[in-house]
Amino acid sequence: MILITGGSGSGKSAYAEQTVLDQGAARRYYIATMRPWDEECRRRIARHRQMRVDKGFETIECYQDLFHVTVEPESVILLECMSNLLAGEYYREDASPLEAEMRIMAGIRHLQKQAKTLIIVTNEVFQDGTEYDEETRRYQQILGHINQELAKLADEVTEVVFGIPVTVKKRGETP
Repeated sequence: MILITGGSGSGKSAYAEQTVLDQGAARRYYIATMRPWDEECRRRIARHRQMRVDKGFETIECYQDLFHVTVEPESVILLECMSNLLAGEYYREDASPLEAEMRIMAGIRHLQKQAKTLIIVTNEVFQDGTEYDEETRRYQQILGHINQELAKLADEVTEVVFGIPVTVKKRGETP
């Protein structure tokens, strides 16, 4: 598993897609987690789709219930991105926000069993210094905890800063 993080506009998506391509000729899945709520979301989705043109991805839209996704064994999966998946799970009407992390981690374990390589993109949403309401802070806390758990499970962790990948954890090395 490879975890890729960075701020908004950092270049993490392009880096993640190249990381998938570097995995060779395995079947490629892109798990898209952003629900098209408004025009801004639709523009971002369109931009990401354009970035994937001719790269051989099969797109699976999944805003929640990741543990139901089934892919071809030994494929390469790019899940983009964790913050959107958490929003889908956290704000769902039929489950408690407190269950979101459990549901997501169950989904990650499910995908790991199927994939040759699972690449997860997450966001760095903790450094803007803005004061948020209690619910938003709780969402950030859960995302932070999920990111920590993913980093522990990951063979590699990379932060993309201004388009430059910075290795945080490498397979076989202890951070």
